Amino acid sequence: MYLLFYISGAVAILATVMTITRLNAVHALLYFVVSLLSIAVIFYILGAPFIAALEVIIYAGAIMVLFIFVVMMLNLGERAVEMEGKWLSPGMWIGPEILAAILIAEVVYLLSRPPVEVHAIQYVEPREVGLALFGPYLIGVELASMLLLGALVGAYHLGYRKPEALENPDADNTDATRAAAGGDLVRAGHDRPAGAA
Repeated sequence: MYLLFYISGAVAILATVMTITRLNAVHALLYFVVSLLSIAVIFYILGAPFIAALEVIIYAGAIMVLFIFVVMMLNLGERAVEMEGKWLSPGMWIGPEILAAILIAEVVYLLSRPPVEVHAIQYVEPREVGLALFGPYLIGVELASMLLLGALVGAYHLGYRKPEALENPDADNTDATRAAAGGDLVRAGHDRPAGAA
């Protein structure tokens, strides 16, 4: 059990270092996902399967929000397809695949062994977690949600670009230009008296 803990810890540390040192945002996010999954394995090893599941579920959603923030802040436009083709090279998947394979092997090993009797573990029900989050820790939860909302507004503000002034393709098709060119200004409905249906 200690060996699996240390392997998961090493994978978490290595994946986190790779997250910090990658220059490409997509590569960093892939290593960040592996790091969070290894933390979930550590929680499972320590006897907290509910926290491990929360780690995967909550942070999987958070990863998507983070990815959206990155896309909003980069605001690549037409270059996105070209850059995505460069980012998604087959070689970039090798590191995350190796680390994820180690974690999957650990989880399979943990689930295949008979359960170990541990007398000091107290199981926490999801209801108790919900009551704690929305009871004594309500202010912390609300502050975290306000922080995420502020991050969303900030990412939008940083990624927003004013649209360039587009030339009006119908500028030559106005009443003034048609009258100057001798065009007909008659519009539908002008041949009827006012109030006629």
